Amino acid sequence: MIKIWGRNTSSNVQKAMWAVGELGLAHERIDVGGAFGKTKEPFYLAMNPNSLVPTLEEPNGFTLWESNSIVRYLAREHDTKNVLEPKDPHERARASQWMDWQLTVVGPAIFAAFWGLIRTEPAKRDMAAIKTSQEKTTAAMQILDAQLGKTQYVAGGSFSYGDIPVGVMCYRYRQLVPDRPKTANLDRWYDAIAKRKAFQDHVGSIKLT
Repeated sequence: MIKIWGRNTSSNVQKAMWAVGELGLAHERIDVGGAFGKTKEPFYLAMNPNSLVPTLEEPNGFTLWESNSIVRYLAREHDTKNVLEPKDPHERARASQWMDWQLTVVGPAIFAAFWGLIRTEPAKRDMAAIKTSQEKTTAAMQILDAQLGKTQYVAGGSFSYGDIPVGVMCYRYRQLVPDRPKTANLDRWYDAIAKRKAFQDHVGSIKLT
C-alpha cells in the first residue's frame, strides 16, 4: 500500500490525494507538516530533504517528492484505465504545461492572499499585498479561462492530470477573491471538476486553514 506523507489541508498534498482518489489506489495518508510537525525529523528528511509535503512512499521503499511529479508518476505507474494521463503526445505535453504553469504563475500569485486572509489575524493583515495578490491571481485565472474557451479541459477534451493542480488553485481562488470578474469558461470547467468524487473527498470538503 502506498503512503502519502502530508496534512490534508496542504494544497500540494491535495494534488497527490486527488490523483490517488481518481485512480482508486489503496493508500494511507499520514499527517505531517504544519501543526503536526515531524518534517524536520531525520526519518522524514531521509525521504524528503526539503522538509516539505507531500512525500510519496511505496512498499518497495521508493520515495518521491514534489507534488506535480508525484501526480505524474502515479498516473504513469498506476493508471491502468488512462484516467489521468493523456494518450495523445500533444495533450500530454499541454497537461504538463499547465501543471508547471500552476507552480510558476498561479501559486506565487495567490500566496499573499492566502497567507493574509487565512493565516493572519485581521489586525495584522497587509491589505495592499492581499489586493495585489488577488489582482495577479485574477489575471492568471483569466488566462486559464481563455484556454478553456478552446478546450473542454486544460489539455483537451478529457479530464487529465493537467486539471488537478490548477483545479486546487481554482478552489482557493473562488474563496480568496470574492469580487472576481465573470469567467464563463472557467466556471463551466470548475463546475465539472467539482462534481468529481475525488475532488470532493480531497479538496472541496477541506476548509482553508
